[in-house]
Amino acid sequence: MTRIDFYTHVADKVPVAVQLTCKAWAQGLPVWLRVPDEAMAQQLDQRLWTHPQAEFVPHCRSDHALVAETPIVIDALEMEPRSHRVLINLRSDPPLYFARFERLAEIVSQVDQDAALARERFRFYRQRGFEVQAHNLANHRF
Repeated sequence: MTRIDFYTHVADKVPVAVQLTCKAWAQGLPVWLRVPDEAMAQQLDQRLWTHPQAEFVPHCRSDHALVAETPIVIDALEMEPRSHRVLINLRSDPPLYFARFERLAEIVSQVDQDAALARERFRFYRQRGFEVQAHNLANHRF
């Protein structure tokens, strides 16, 4: 069953997503990053190239020719996920394919509307019988 973790009260989603991605990559886990738009995809792409704690984080966009061989994929196009083990959702809706993954990370900002949509996703997963953990990151720096 998919392990689902909500990371809440986040000031900026991108650094948290990068931190979680690098942690998963260090553990040898491939990651699919589901993002809402091209702007966030570009931010993640840039941060993964320049992250100070990461020597090299192999990644590409979901429409890249090497997507099948790349362990970390940034998807702003709603492409079909490959065989990745960790899904990081940065969109406001639940990914319908989430149960294919071993782990799902939901990153929730401090914005009221984002928090309200996250509560809906939280209920969505619970109603389907999944255990959901919440982690308040209000006092963490990334």
